[in-house]
Amino acid sequence: MNLKQKFYQTLFLLILNCTFVYSQNTYQATIQDKTTQEPLIGVSVFIPELSKGNISDKNGSVIITNIPDGVYQVQFSYIGYQTLRFQVNFPLADSLNNNILYLLPIAEEMEEVTISSTRSTRTIEDIPTRVEFIAGEELAEKGNMKPGDIRMMLNESTGIQTQQTSATSYNSSIRIQGLDGKYTQLLRDGLPLYSGFSSGLSLMQIAPLDLKQVEVIKGATSTLYGGGAIAGLVNLVSKTPRKESELSFMLNGTSALGLDASSFYSRKFKRFGATVFTSYNLGSPYDPANIGLTAIPKFDRFTFNPKLFVYLNDKSDFNIGLNLITEDRLGGNIDYVKGTQTANAYYEENETTRISTQISFEHRISTRSKIGLKNSYSNYDRKISIPNFTFAGVQNSSFTELNYLHFSDRMEWVLGLNLWTDHFDQSTGSAGSPLDYQNATVGAFIQNIWKASNKISLETGFRIDYHSEYEFFALPRLSFMYKPVQSLTLRVGGGLGYKTPTIFSEEAERIQFRNVLPLSVNDPDAEQSMGTNLDVNYRLNISKELLLTANILGFYTNIENPVVLIQNNQSFFEFQQPDGNIDTKGAEVNLKLSYHDFKLFVGYTFADVNEHYNGITTKFPLVAKHRLNNVLMFEKEENLWVGFEAYYFSPQKLSDGLTGQSYWILGLMSEKMFGEHFSIFLNLENFLDTRQTRFDTIFTGTPDNPQFRDIYAPVDGFVINAGFKLKF
Repeated sequence: MNLKQKFYQTLFLLILNCTFVYSQNTYQATIQDKTTQEPLIGVSVFIPELSKGNISDKNGSVIITNIPDGVYQVQFSYIGYQTLRFQVNFPLADSLNNNILYLLPIAEEMEEVTISSTRSTRTIEDIPTRVEFIAGEELAEKGNMKPGDIRMMLNESTGIQTQQTSATSYNSSIRIQGLDGKYTQLLRDGLPLYSGFSSGLSLMQIAPLDLKQVEVIKGATSTLYGGGAIAGLVNLVSKTPRKESELSFMLNGTSALGLDASSFYSRKFKRFGATVFTSYNLGSPYDPANIGLTAIPKFDRFTFNPKLFVYLNDKSDFNIGLNLITEDRLGGNIDYVKGTQTANAYYEENETTRISTQISFEHRISTRSKIGLKNSYSNYDRKISIPNFTFAGVQNSSFTELNYLHFSDRMEWVLGLNLWTDHFDQSTGSAGSPLDYQNATVGAFIQNIWKASNKISLETGFRIDYHSEYEFFALPRLSFMYKPVQSLTLRVGGGLGYKTPTIFSEEAERIQFRNVLPLSVNDPDAEQSMGTNLDVNYRLNISKELLLTANILGFYTNIENPVVLIQNNQSFFEFQQPDGNIDTKGAEVNLKLSYHDFKLFVGYTFADVNEHYNGITTKFPLVAKHRLNNVLMFEKEENLWVGFEAYYFSPQKLSDGLTGQSYWILGLMSEKMFGEHFSIFLNLENFLDTRQTRFDTIFTGTPDNPQFRDIYAPVDGFVINAGFKLKF
């Protein structure tokens, strides 16, 4: 090769090298939160075609170098936020201004969560009141485990315990932060359908398939919903129709010979829409301890919930719904329940029929204000039968509310008036002491949310109620939220509450209302309360793939002059009001770790509940002072999920003065999806077979004449359930 050829070759290589160097590009971007414009640390920016990427620094900046010319997809991903993808043409048109600003929005499923229980239009991230919710995949997963009712769904939530009030019929009530079930309101779409005579069975008669989400507010909420919401409220929010029709079916069977079959239909048309939910639930008598008494009763329940939505115009719409539930529930002597003729057998039978209606009308006066009217009416007919005694009656109740909402970017006002009527007629019961009553409550409330800045929000509320027997109650409420950075939220709030005396309590339910004297015997005053909560919520991106979410709640509630049921010298039970109070104080800790397809949930509840009567302090019965809720999930989106659960309950004081034992409950749950329309699920519930009958007794005496003790642990033990779901 001569000198000239070498020269041209060298020149060609230099030109080629310069061209190659010139074609290497640098990409620089800054990523911020779309709402707050704060820089996001640890955002993953990745170019899949080149397997190149980097993560954003403390200023939200990211740099990727050595990018060849061409068109490539750039992907932005960050846990808790929407994943963004853009096509970028290299070299960039403006190479001198290569620092592109991207605003990352919070994930869609989080943006859509508007909590109706607060009566606000704001999302869960933007309200001072602390709200917990179960929705989406979590709701579906918990629904798989117990498709026939919502008892397990609530019992596995931090700070909530469902208390079984019947050893043989499974009747249960809700306890929030250790307080008696009468201090918690259970609502359906903001309407009080499950109070009074139905409270002992409501948890067992609500199937979850037609629920959009479950909202829980803990602590004093009487300002929003009147008397009874001292410990908090649980609001069951129904699904509403969408343009895309939905038709779904679920079939579930259990190793205890239970059956659950349900269907749901939803469709929205131009001027109207509809949802229809039906379910049939069957239970077979089940006695895993072989003690001759049912742990799971025989029951047969049918539910029918149709709802019509009418869209009158762009500003006005209304809906009307019907709720029908019929059930026969029989527990007790296992042979008797199975149909064998048995002399002197103990049994407990509940025959119930519920018919309720719900009507809601909304008119949007402008883009920033609307007026609403809603009403519910409930007729609940129930008969409880045990050997030699029957208690039966009909409760008719109604609720009507007129409300007005006006909101702006910084301020929101809610005003309302409501009327609540309640009437109970006893048809059968103890001779000479009918428990009939009739009362009405008129209330007015006002609530304001003020967003003082992007970091500070204040919620204030005031309610005044007039009760036909107990007259006036004034109920103020205050909540404050401070968000110094995007990853940290602080909330503190409190308020006053009240509860008018009622014959429908856990104690009366436990003895089937036998020999219970009416309230007029001692004429107790209304119970009044004060409560406060302190909430801290923190998000930490440990790495670009590992996210920690931590929540800590401290709570305190004091109830003055509580009404209790006490047996007198004549073997009758009467409602008395000892001098003193009940208080509950403690903390809830919730931790969530997310890493790729794995999620770990750890929940801890500390509840110290005490009775202070006549200068003597004792522990409130049937409260686990320490509880652990642990769930490890593996989830491949729209393909497969598998979960392992472990729940711990510390020893509980019992009403007979003894102390129950601590115990663990372990479970496995799974679901496999086959495309968009079909899935199968399998759950191993309580596979250690933890039962109170394994380490303690549930009654004294004989199975034919049992004297039941408190139920503080499961009685049904290890149960397998499996089924399938179809969705079109």
